[in-house]
Amino acid sequence: MTQDRPSLPINQPRRSDRAVTAEMWIKTFLHCAPFGVLATVNDGQPFINMNLFVYDEAAHAIYLHTAIEGRARRNIEAEERVCFSVGEMGRVLPADTAISFSIEYASVMVFGRAGIVEDVDQARRAMQLLLDKYAPHLCPGQDYHPITDEEIRRTGVFRIQIDSWSGKKNEALADYPRAYHYVEQPMLPSNYWKDLSMLESSR
Repeated sequence: MTQDRPSLPINQPRRSDRAVTAEMWIKTFLHCAPFGVLATVNDGQPFINMNLFVYDEAAHAIYLHTAIEGRARRNIEAEERVCFSVGEMGRVLPADTAISFSIEYASVMVFGRAGIVEDVDQARRAMQLLLDKYAPHLCPGQDYHPITDEEIRRTGVFRIQIDSWSGKKNEALADYPRAYHYVEQPMLPSNYWKDLSMLESSR
């Protein structure tokens, strides 16, 4: 049976020794993270999905985009409060007992209010910020056609206005005994599911 603990503020990690409060570290992490996870809820049912995103420091907001229709949009229209998380994994830290195994990691949790960007010019700016993040070496008007109004109308652009955030990090000494990097398993080849479907249909 777990003991009752005093409730903590929503943006305060339970492990205070791993909390990161430096805003510059949090901002840098948000600028650099390749993708994030958006959590929404509707009628008590949680829903998460991974998204490309961009952190707009001047507006203290996060922009992301998805299909113009879908569950994420319906959830946000029903409940504006959301949670957004980014993280990265470091080394696995073995120990002499299973319970003492640990891992290096860093993460940022954002709490805020999400909404659909309805204004065409604002949506275009957000989409351009996304393109500038993921394709900084390409220029609109030279390497690709600039964003059109029609493309904006076919895209759902979300804005998360940040209310609070928290950072968290676990980092071991460089010479931590037996520390190693987890080797990610290769993704299934792109034709795997097609071949599997053909195999099933031939039986």
